Amino acid sequence: MLTTAAVVTGLGSSGALIAAAFAVLEAGGDGTDVGLVAASRTVPLVLFLLVGGAVADRLPRHRVMVAANTLNFLSQGAFAVLVLTGDARLWQMALLSALGGTGHAFFAPAAEGMVLATVNGEQSARAFAVFRMGVNGAGIGGAALGGALVAAFGPGWVLAVDAAAFAVAGGLRCLIDVSGMPVRTPGAGLLADLRDGWREVTGRPWLWAVVVQFAVVNAVVAAAEAVYGPQVAEEHLGGAGPWGVALAAFGAGTVGGALLMTRWQPRRILRTGTLCVFPLALPSAALAVPLSAWPLTAVMFVSGLAVEVFAVTWMMALHQEVPEEKFSRVSAYDWFGSVAMVPVATALAGPAETAVGRPGALWGCSVLIVLLTGAVLCVPGVRTLERRTKTKAKPGLEPDRTEPGRAEPERTTTEPELEPEL
Repeated sequence: MLTTAAVVTGLGSSGALIAAAFAVLEAGGDGTDVGLVAASRTVPLVLFLLVGGAVADRLPRHRVMVAANTLNFLSQGAFAVLVLTGDARLWQMALLSALGGTGHAFFAPAAEGMVLATVNGEQSARAFAVFRMGVNGAGIGGAALGGALVAAFGPGWVLAVDAAAFAVAGGLRCLIDVSGMPVRTPGAGLLADLRDGWREVTGRPWLWAVVVQFAVVNAVVAAAEAVYGPQVAEEHLGGAGPWGVALAAFGAGTVGGALLMTRWQPRRILRTGTLCVFPLALPSAALAVPLSAWPLTAVMFVSGLAVEVFAVTWMMALHQEVPEEKFSRVSAYDWFGSVAMVPVATALAGPAETAVGRPGALWGCSVLIVLLTGAVLCVPGVRTLERRTKTKAKPGLEPDRTEPGRAEPERTTTEPELEPEL
């Protein structure tokens, strides 16, 4: 049910991002106005993520998700009505985009916490891989379908479809069976919960190291793809078409990586995942050269596949090491690190290009990714954290020392490594 709802939402949202941009242009806006509306969604996402994580650990996560879906349904529905009636103004579109970003800030930590809490250790890798395969596939299909629908029917109808998708997804999430979920009690207060989540992150060097790493990695990848990529495509690749194919290849690679992880379960999960971050430096280097369209497409596919291996192993590590009642708070700090520096990097991309030239800026992106990933591999926990699975205690060998009302500690063991590491 979780995966189905996520696919429905992804199909609608991916197309709506394209539709919102064209809605601004149809209303008489320019590129600056498109950027303003996009920023209106990003800013509240960054501001409310940590609060959203704390709320999702205090309340039933599926209810937080349904409430967020409701807010997104109402905001996107209003956006669609304004565009279809031809009365959309820039400030209205910015406000409604901000409401959508706010909803996502509460939805994302709750959703990730829900996914982590609904699988067991034995099947976690495959479950996470299937979930991400559905989400990534929906993102690719939604973007392609959204572009076609915008061209055929206009952006207003695509926004309406997105609103309907949020309504359907919210309804599906209302049907989720939570009877087997652990009961959680609220903490001392929202600020106390945020401090507790912060201690949970900073108390694990492998966790905060990866969060810091991806704060920079995601930022420079966004700058390369959003700012430099289209310019290189226009000047050297033949325009937007080849660049769109390259981005689609990256998305296809993420689906391939998720499919791979349904079969492959590496023992040293974080070491394997971190090694797979190195290929993220390749697209920036390919644009710096620049490579022609087809080699660039191959590079994008490989980098998408590799980073998806990291994404699944990262979810495995969080699922295995973080207490269930703190999943959403930790996820919120992870999300915050992932998106907080993206607007800064995209804003500085132009000045960096002016200062060192576009090839120099792109090579700088690649070097930062390589250096940070190498630094993270120096963290002992990243190299040594191993996948664990449950084992059953042999009957009759030990007396039952479990206190009333307290669960027996989980017995874990490290599996032998049957597959070669990356």
